[in-house]
Amino acid sequence: MIRLLPDRIINQIAAGEVIERPASAIKELVENAIDAGANQIDISLADGGRTLIAVDDNGAGMNADHLRLSVERHATSKLNTDDIMAIHHLGFRGEALPSIGSVSAMTITSRDPADDNGWTLHVDYGQVGEVAPSSRQKGTRVMVEHLFANLPARLKFLKTDRTETAQIIDMTRRISMAHPDIGFTVTDNGRQSMVLVAKQTSDHQNNQLDNQRARIRDAMGAEFADEALSLDAKRDAMTLTGLAGLPTFNKPTAAGIHIYVNGRAIRDKTLIGTVRAAYADTLPRGRYPVVVLFLDLPSEDVDVNVHPAKAEVRFQDAGIIRSLVINALRAAIDNDLRTSGQLGQTALGMASYQQHGRGSYSGGSYSGGRPAYRGGGGSYGASPDWQNPVHYNETLPISDMPPQAR
Repeated sequence: MIRLLPDRIINQIAAGEVIERPASAIKELVENAIDAGANQIDISLADGGRTLIAVDDNGAGMNADHLRLSVERHATSKLNTDDIMAIHHLGFRGEALPSIGSVSAMTITSRDPADDNGWTLHVDYGQVGEVAPSSRQKGTRVMVEHLFANLPARLKFLKTDRTETAQIIDMTRRISMAHPDIGFTVTDNGRQSMVLVAKQTSDHQNNQLDNQRARIRDAMGAEFADEALSLDAKRDAMTLTGLAGLPTFNKPTAAGIHIYVNGRAIRDKTLIGTVRAAYADTLPRGRYPVVVLFLDLPSEDVDVNVHPAKAEVRFQDAGIIRSLVINALRAAIDNDLRTSGQLGQTALGMASYQQHGRGSYSGGSYSGGRPAYRGGGGSYGASPDWQNPVHYNETLPISDMPPQAR
């Protein structure tokens, strides 16, 4: 017999697609805070986020009516009915708060600047309470207690508190690199684990790039940022900025490849393969580069409505994107080889290597010597310092790209 599922089960199933672990819940709450215009976001947690998650922001809060509506599924202020392909916010589905509220005891306290007081609402594992007055001064606070307590099977699959906390900190770092104008803190069991101070905002592009690099340095460390190669490439309405690590600064997994599309952190296997292809002649087999890439393009040229987790995107012209990425990275790497003035061999298939920092490999070395890359109708240059980033407007035709990047 076919029958409709109860709303409680529907909400729990939907929550499983959006909220996989404490870091997933915090990601959704942080993205809401960013969309609300916050410039300071404070995250508190206990026991790896199992027993307590709290996200405080100073963005635009909600009045009583909007607060009540915010916990209804598919209720959102970020999307009109006719612009599904023109999304300009990190969140747009209206699923985050109802999903979290269906698998936890959630309390939301918020204040609209136009109101004389704040408002609070409690959702107990899908059971929505009444909106009541609150003394909130500004912004929104979402407190999540005992996540997955009503789903023992999901709770069982969580890792140790230490691992879950590490996931939360890593997720926060990833988001923060795209938003240097926002300050972030993470407090774990009363101990401050991460502090990222907001960088001064500016309309000047060079200052924006300086802020971008400074935030990357704070989030990923000076060892990477101070030695990395700067990128600033453009084609038509698309721009690519960021930092490309030296080939000698590499990792055993793709965890060091950070890609952002219109400010959204994504995981795209094709783009990760493109990044690896750009480093193919300079990395040992089985190693991955470390890069932070910010790709900005018109919203109508990218579809972010692929999966509820919003970590996957679909490009209207993926070939042009791959070409832009691989050429910018090749230009930066080849210019570093050229300006080093040293002779060397490629690192492919080397027997041993130095994992981090500048250095040499036994069995072969990455030490410079190749001329700058020229192709596709233009020559490209790069600089290892942020003040003189690579600039170009030409890209390789797809036929000139290595097979693994097509």
